[in-house]
Amino acid sequence: SVSKTKQRVAAELTAILAFSALKNNDKVGLILFTDKIEKFVPPRKGNKHVLRIIREVLSFQPEGNATDIGSALEFMNGAIKKKSIAFLLSDFMDDGFEKILRIVGKKHDLIGLVLDDRRESEIPKMGLIKLSDAETNQERWVDTSSRKVQKALQKRREEMIGKRKSLFITSRLDSIYVRTGENYITPLVNFFRMREKRW
Repeated sequence: SVSKTKQRVAAELTAILAFSALKNNDKVGLILFTDKIEKFVPPRKGNKHVLRIIREVLSFQPEGNATDIGSALEFMNGAIKKKSIAFLLSDFMDDGFEKILRIVGKKHDLIGLVLDDRRESEIPKMGLIKLSDAETNQERWVDTSSRKVQKALQKRREEMIGKRKSLFITSRLDSIYVRTGENYITPLVNFFRMREKRW
């Protein structure tokens, strides 16, 4: 089957986490963001509320193209006063949010849920193709048959993965890595088992 999009996987993960919170009789809230806050659903309990959150994620049509994790974390820091368990779902293709990540991580139990789509960095050898950056709308021609291009893409991918992992380690925050098109239940189950042992 065709690999699911990051938005679809994010919606499915949101549903799993929201229903898990519902089962524990916890409140659930939602912040949808791009380079700005697009939607804020304050935390509440109940079936209807959880279904609303899932609908919001599934129907989300972003106005912005860029990503500003720092602004989203600052918004959360101001909007959510009580210590909460918060999952930050993103591909984390952003910079400059490290300080606020640590601040929010000290106030809340913040968990990074890293969404990774290999198709964004692994391009099949198809010759000359035009690539468009989803966040900047810049286009350029790339020779995908070139060994140099393939190596550069692989190197960039490895650097990004390493950067994301070290970010959470140095911030002393937990993280879960999920690849679109792959089973995400196993990483989630393993994560929660690890947390249970820790407590």
